[in-house]
Amino acid sequence: MREIESLRAGMLLVATPGLRDPHFRRTVVYLVAHSVDGTVGVILNRPSETAVQNVLPGWASHTARPHAVFAGGPVQTSAAMCLGVCRIGTNPREVQGVVGVTGPVVLVDLDGDPATVTQSLRGIRIYAGRAGWDAEQLVDEIIEGSWYVVPGLPDDVLAGPRTDLWFSVLRRQPYPQSLMAYHPGDLTRN
Repeated sequence: MREIESLRAGMLLVATPGLRDPHFRRTVVYLVAHSVDGTVGVILNRPSETAVQNVLPGWASHTARPHAVFAGGPVQTSAAMCLGVCRIGTNPREVQGVVGVTGPVVLVDLDGDPATVTQSLRGIRIYAGRAGWDAEQLVDEIIEGSWYVVPGLPDDVLAGPRTDLWFSVLRRQPYPQSLMAYHPGDLTRN
């Protein structure tokens, strides 16, 4: 199956309309790492009610809008993970306090100095928790039809507060997948 072969850091898992798990319904998950041992990602489109200012005040002014901590997933919800996007022309390997994920997308060390680390970044987003699967679990979910595996863009990580990321990501896919963007979610309300 081509979707399984394309699993790697930088890809997106987009919940299919049939995925009813409340943790992942209509979510877009950015894959941070994928190997034979499993897959780790963060949910990009679940802002929480918690302002970054309330938990990591030094980082608050550097986060992309909305300035909220995002619910990254149901695993280790008390731990924070930060993704950033490097400015155009910046080599992620030359930026202190970050680890490259793919292209300009990086993991940011929240123990570093925000002012120093963010000089080379055009934005960051902080997540509480993460999504994680062992290798067989994610493959089974893809085969069951729970996820679309599609290429991610750096701008997906920093999508603005009024962006319906689930819709946008599906809409830019080739036909017939692009039609799924218009799925009502609850067919009984159609």
